[in-house]
Amino acid sequence: MIFLGVIAAIVFWLIGIYNRLVNERNRVRNGFAQIDVQLTRRHDLIPNLVEAVKGYMKHERETLEAVIQARNSAVSDLDAAKADPANAAAMQKLGASEGALGSALGRLFALSEAYPDLKANQNMMQFQEELASTENKVAFSRQAFNDAVLSYNNTAENFPNNIIAGFFSFKLASFLEIEAEEMRDAPEVSFS
Repeated sequence: MIFLGVIAAIVFWLIGIYNRLVNERNRVRNGFAQIDVQLTRRHDLIPNLVEAVKGYMKHERETLEAVIQARNSAVSDLDAAKADPANAAAMQKLGASEGALGSALGRLFALSEAYPDLKANQNMMQFQEELASTENKVAFSRQAFNDAVLSYNNTAENFPNNIIAGFFSFKLASFLEIEAEEMRDAPEVSFS
């Protein structure tokens, strides 16, 4: 009787570990779904922004094309990451393409400063405000996602959970790091 009680306790304990791993993995998926919503919103705003800018920046075609190309690359990489948020390569590629998109948008906004009529345009101001708001939401969603990844990975790697995780093929998830291209190298500072 005691032996059956011990076996039952072990079985329930193992079921508890498995269920916690499933719950943590689902938190990661939900966290990525929130990122997907915000990045999709960002991607949807960009064609409208480019159309609003086109009339004013006729001589800046290269910059506009770079923004559209970066946006298309980011959309494609987001779709690939949606398929498997635990895929480290897909997450790294998404982070790189989103960083490139941020850099392209930064160049576009920097160039827009040279066009006073564009800078004062109501549509342009609204798009800038919406993009800034969306960037904040992306950053918040990314932080929540990365927190869920940390919790999941810790749960999956701790002993004895790692045995259950390995047995049931729970893969570790990857963090989403979005870094702007121009921020990769530290700026030089001179006080002379």
